[in-house]
Amino acid sequence: MKILTFLSDFGQRSSYVAQMKAVALSISDVEIIDISHNISPQNIREGAYLLKSTVPFFPSGTVHVAVIDPGVGTERRGIVIATKTQILVGPDNGLLIPAAEHLGNFEVYEIKNQNLLMNNISNTFHGRDVFTPVAAHILNGLYFEKIGQKIFDYKTINLKDYKFDDKTAEGKVLYIDDFGNIITNIEGHEIKKQIQLNKKIMLYLGKDQLNIPFVKTYGEVDKDKTLATIGSSNYLEISINMGNAKEKYKTKIGDDVKILFS
Repeated sequence: MKILTFLSDFGQRSSYVAQMKAVALSISDVEIIDISHNISPQNIREGAYLLKSTVPFFPSGTVHVAVIDPGVGTERRGIVIATKTQILVGPDNGLLIPAAEHLGNFEVYEIKNQNLLMNNISNTFHGRDVFTPVAAHILNGLYFEKIGQKIFDYKTINLKDYKFDDKTAEGKVLYIDDFGNIITNIEGHEIKKQIQLNKKIMLYLGKDQLNIPFVKTYGEVDKDKTLATIGSSNYLEISINMGNAKEKYKTKIGDDVKILFS
């Protein structure tokens, strides 16, 4: 089975996603899966987090098209990343790199072969006219060398840009899910070095100071109580059992998070 996934900030109201799928199906007989199209507009870090968190669960040979592309139509490059198991296609703005690093052993190719693209390339929709046709051709067996030259000066972003020592951890809100759970960029294995389960931690979330329990899962605290836990993607998250932490604390992506270790 040939699998093609899509991730974007296009939302559900426009026909942009349907147009990309139509292009893919006109080139290759593929199974199409949507990762998400509800990324905050132009939020590359949020998209990179969701892509990185999702790709490990796909089978070998899957091709992923990710389009969060505030630089569309400029001199920014389009790239294909071949990892040891899967392929990533999208803009050269760092969006694909955390997922590629997680999958491992990757090589990056610049998209240069105009014969692989749509005949009329829009200045504002490379997801449809560049990235999707290239991905579909790859699923048909296209060799990477026919896409373009290998490059080494690709753009990167670092989701692990938090500070951690034996007294504090400082990071950012990376993502907020539909339940209002606040996912930070502080990795779970670092937190577990300093905090035991069922102990309370002092945590600053934006301007709010919280003294909350660090627990294994939501149901270990009473309803409507705030907690800290390690979520399914192995990042520290702040949640409310049967409630919405985002709404209570008026949190947004990019807010500061600081933990004090006693």
